[in-house]
Amino acid sequence: MLHHKNLMTWGREILFHPLFMKTLIVINLLGSVYGYYWYREQLANTPFIYWIFTPDSPLSTTLLALSLLFLLYGKRTPYLSYLACATTIKYGLWAVFVNSHYWYVSGQWHWEEVMLWVSHLGMAIEGFLYLLYLLPDYKVWGAVSLWLIFNDYVDYVWKLHPYLYLEEQLATVEVFAYGLTTVIILGTLVLMFVGRKRLKNGTAG
Repeated sequence: MLHHKNLMTWGREILFHPLFMKTLIVINLLGSVYGYYWYREQLANTPFIYWIFTPDSPLSTTLLALSLLFLLYGKRTPYLSYLACATTIKYGLWAVFVNSHYWYVSGQWHWEEVMLWVSHLGMAIEGFLYLLYLLPDYKVWGAVSLWLIFNDYVDYVWKLHPYLYLEEQLATVEVFAYGLTTVIILGTLVLMFVGRKRLKNGTAG
């Protein structure tokens, strides 16, 4: 079994290899373009001032692509990096849940929904993996946490959440979204504590 330090070092070498990063940037940008197209009807029905709150998934992958682009050229952007990681995790898992819940309540599925399920799971995974190496400080964590909470408020109080397959999904999806935000905020805090402890003990990879 690989030592934790060796595993983390091995992961860093892959995730931050220039070719791998460039590939992910392209994939995320292409996915973002498709995502904005997916949201075209909702964007057309939403005042421009609220667009930043509307296409949650493609906006998160756009932010991740930009974050990786900055890192590729040696520039760290802590706020952007954590916001990108947190939102790709959040909206990746959100979409996985929404599609899974729809299949459960409707008893039917379509290949496009399966594609969305797989691609959004990939979003969540890449966001989590990069988060392990781009952990924020407490100031960045607090600012992004407030944004995540506010975005839920906008989605479910102002009713700007992404369109759902069925109206009856709303109550369940709303609870899941609040819970997911809580898990991401507290989970990051735990990772920060563990990371700081390992650094203090000289065992960080």
